[in-house]
Amino acid sequence: MAAINKEGILAGKVAVVTGASRGIGEAVAIRYAMEGAKVVISARTVEEGDHALPGSINAVTRKINDAGGQALAVQCDLAKPDDRERLIKTTEECFGPVDILCNNAAITYFMPVAKFTENRFKLMIEVQVYAPFHLSQMVIPGMREKGAGWIINVSSHAALHPKLDQAAIGAGGTVYGMCKAALERFTTGLASELYRDNIAVNVIAPGLVATPGVVHHKLINESNKDMATPVEHMAEACLRLSHAPAQELSGRITYANDMMKEFDLTAADLLA
Repeated sequence: MAAINKEGILAGKVAVVTGASRGIGEAVAIRYAMEGAKVVISARTVEEGDHALPGSINAVTRKINDAGGQALAVQCDLAKPDDRERLIKTTEECFGPVDILCNNAAITYFMPVAKFTENRFKLMIEVQVYAPFHLSQMVIPGMREKGAGWIINVSSHAALHPKLDQAAIGAGGTVYGMCKAALERFTTGLASELYRDNIAVNVIAPGLVATPGVVHHKLINESNKDMATPVEHMAEACLRLSHAPAQELSGRITYANDMMKEFDLTAADLLA
C-alpha cells in the first residue's frame, strides 16, 4: 500500500518539480514525497477547473499532505522570469535550499514549420529550454554550498533525428523535437561543468505515457498503445536519478524503461 516514509532515501531533501499539476510531474512529485522529501508542487493550474485538463497543484499538494508528507503548492508560469525567481525564492524561504530540481514542465504546439508562428516558437523555447536553464542557475549556488545536488530534465524521444520518410511525431513535431534536443545538450554540458561539485545532472525521456496532455494531443493510437509506459515507471526512474552521487550517475541521456532494466527497479504504487 502506498504511503509516506518520512525516513526514506530522500528524507531531509528539498525538491522542486515543475509541471506537477498532473501527469508525469504529479507522479514524480508524489514519489519524491513518499521517500521523505519536502516537495514544491509547481505549475500554472492552481485549482481543478482552472485548466481544460484535469489536475491542479493544490490537489496534488493536498494528496501528499493528507498522507503525512510535506508539500507546498507554488503557482508558476515558466514563461515569466519573475515567476521563476519567485518559485525558487519561495521554496528557499519555506523549506530551504533546493536539493533536487526536476524540470518537467512543457508547453507544446504541434504544427509544421511552414505554419509555425513566431510567438508560439518563442514561448516553447522559453518554457522548454530557457526556463530549465534559468532555474538551474538559481539552484546551483545552494547545491554547491551543500556539496551535492540533483537536476533532472525531462526530454522525449522526439529529440532523436527522424528519418526522411518519417514525420516528426506525426505532423508538426519539429519544434518540439528541437527543444528537447537542446535540453539534452544543455544537460550533458551542465553535467560536465558540475561533476566535480558532486551535482548530478541527467535527462530522461518517458517513452509514451498516457498523461492527460498526451491523450489531448492524440499521440496514443491503436498502432502504439501497447508500447505505452506506466507513469509509475517514470516516477521510479526519476527517483533513482535523484539520490546517487554525481560520480556514479550523471551526464546520462536515458529513458524510463532503460533505467528500470539497468537498475532492476520495481515501480512503487503511488498515493491514490
